[in-house]
Amino acid sequence: MNLSYFIAKRISFSRVGGFSAIIHQIAVGSLAIGIAVSIIAFMVLGGFQKTVSEKVYDFTGHYQVQRFTMSNSFEENPFSLKADFYQNYSSIPQIEKVQSFAHKAALIKGEEEVEGVLMKGLSTDFDTLNFQQYLVEGRFINFPETGTSNEVVISRYLANRLLLEVGDRIILYFVQNPPRYRRVEVVGIYETLLENFDQKIILGELQTIRNLNGWQDDEVGGLEIFINDKPSQELSRSIEEILDLDLKLINSEDKYLEIFDWLKLLDTNVYVFISLIGFVAIFNMGAILFILIMERTQMIGLLKALGTQDFQIRRIFFWNGMRILGRGLLIGNAIGLGFGLIQDMFRIIPLDAQSYYMSYVPIEWNWPIFIAINIGITLLTALVLWIPVIVISRVNPIQSIRFD
Repeated sequence: MNLSYFIAKRISFSRVGGFSAIIHQIAVGSLAIGIAVSIIAFMVLGGFQKTVSEKVYDFTGHYQVQRFTMSNSFEENPFSLKADFYQNYSSIPQIEKVQSFAHKAALIKGEEEVEGVLMKGLSTDFDTLNFQQYLVEGRFINFPETGTSNEVVISRYLANRLLLEVGDRIILYFVQNPPRYRRVEVVGIYETLLENFDQKIILGELQTIRNLNGWQDDEVGGLEIFINDKPSQELSRSIEEILDLDLKLINSEDKYLEIFDWLKLLDTNVYVFISLIGFVAIFNMGAILFILIMERTQMIGLLKALGTQDFQIRRIFFWNGMRILGRGLLIGNAIGLGFGLIQDMFRIIPLDAQSYYMSYVPIEWNWPIFIAINIGITLLTALVLWIPVIVISRVNPIQSIRFD
């Protein structure tokens, strides 16, 4: 067995209740807390960003394709599904699915309130299965083979403001010349907890909007593109290459810039927070090892008097520090991952949905980040450990043996 490692093993955690043991426990505790907090912070941050961004993508797609227009209206100019893009989008492997839609402004009247809303018309290509996670009451719209559906799904926010329930019949007044109206039935209530959608979007049938606008049966206001990867400039260029000349590509991150900028800002806050925690933990490690060296001054002098080389003595305290680091990593990972597992399974920590867009603290299992945290802390700590052991070369054997 390596002599330096053997001595380090004997002196670390050996004196239960002694000063050295207390110092070791403090070092392990500070490292464990730093590792656990770092892992939990990235779990929560990743879960928060993933949950919010997925809600936006589920409701709008990663990209939208619309016709060029100079108007700032919520309503789109129509284009035909015979467009080259719709016929050829399957040539891009990253595109998972494409859904057609259109918007139309309307007024919705409840028993006591009137609300301005935006009706989003959907068709049979809409992914109703994925939408079930946001449906809190009732069911989704049935799309008839012939004719139009007089069913709508509204948000819980609008249902509460207008005192509406599933099964109620309401009148939608559409803003156009001349004004027109439709009597519809509320068949479902959804909730995303995102103000951009819940406060103004109701879901109806695309054919209703076609009839109101005088569009052809193959015309749509836009297409929502869902991809199996993250949006990127390369993918955007690939999609734009097959777009028709009168169509434009809109990135959802640009359309809802305030949401995604806010999520990116959270990254900066977490990185600063983690850097401070890491600095304190590593600084504590170096300071504690320096204290341990001072406590073992007599042992260092005795080893030198017996002919032990400085580099061998340095290794003793280096291995001592690495043993402390190992225990800190083990305990810290157990606490951090254990918390994540409990929160992910039982959701014991709730959130104010109105402020955080979700009702509980979300968790994301990003294993590359967790591994990077452990490797980074290990490398930085190992580097810092060599700073206090330099003091060993300056220890005088005679004076250190007499040191008390």
